[in-house]
Amino acid sequence: MRGKGLLGIEPLTAEEIQKILDRARFYQPLQARTGRKLDTLRGRTIIHLFYESSTRTRTSFEIAAKRLGADTVTLSAKGSSVDKGESLLDTLNTLAAMRPDAIVMRHSASGAPHFLARYLETPILNAGDGTHEHPTQALLDALTILDHKPSLAGLRVAIIGDIAHSRVARSNLHLLTKFGASVVFCGPPPLVPRELECFSPNVTRTFRMEEAITDADVIMMLRVQFERQNPHRVPSASEYFRFYGLRLEHLRAARPDAIVMHPGPINRGREISSEVADFPRSAILNQVENGIAVRMAVLDLLLAGESAKPPERPPAS
Repeated sequence: MRGKGLLGIEPLTAEEIQKILDRARFYQPLQARTGRKLDTLRGRTIIHLFYESSTRTRTSFEIAAKRLGADTVTLSAKGSSVDKGESLLDTLNTLAAMRPDAIVMRHSASGAPHFLARYLETPILNAGDGTHEHPTQALLDALTILDHKPSLAGLRVAIIGDIAHSRVARSNLHLLTKFGASVVFCGPPPLVPRELECFSPNVTRTFRMEEAITDADVIMMLRVQFERQNPHRVPSASEYFRFYGLRLEHLRAARPDAIVMHPGPINRGREISSEVADFPRSAILNQVENGIAVRMAVLDLLLAGESAKPPERPPAS
């Protein structure tokens, strides 16, 4: 992975993904000692460039870089030269000329990081590109599942919501099927593309929530992305919650040890009830915690190299 950047889950092998997850497991215990910093990336500079709003991803990338000892610069499209008509390529060429060690980027256009990677030598980490991929989200989701399950192989994972516009769904599809999990997609008919079933024999779709949840080991809820579509194509909030909102009674059909996940931001009363979001088997905040460990692992492997041993953990305070 060194020097290549991280553009998506699709091009990665299962072995490459496992290396990231193994390194992330090393960093998980450091979460309890927030005042401790490592010097793994001391002297490195990482630019965070976000063309879309973000809370979890941007913040956890910043924290991950700083905990590894890197310097960070965070930019948003608003207030930058983009407002003056500068193209995406010119903006990235300008930033690359400042010799950062990596650029973390989120953009509304699917494929934007791949396009830029063809022209730039600076490694790019995809923090979400349109409806295409969100690789670090899938990695942290896998790490979260493995916190609760011994393996991804053989699991039944129900992904419910706006599948059509979800980069999270696509990255999870690539990752989960590489490790032998079965994926069932569920949502209103306009939001569940038919071609998903052609991806793998282990992928199915349904429009009935009860069918999707039955015997599920993992239930992953997604919000409806109104900003990416005509809102008239989807049901009202109350109607959507009636048919596709996860409530406590639905969990009876899942496996007794099933966990509930959501990449955020969650919309209580639309795709998930407060009772389920705060349920003991909800892993939503666990996902947020693991986001930092996964992004530390990605930055470490990218900039320090796969052959480098994990740094020694700082002593407990």
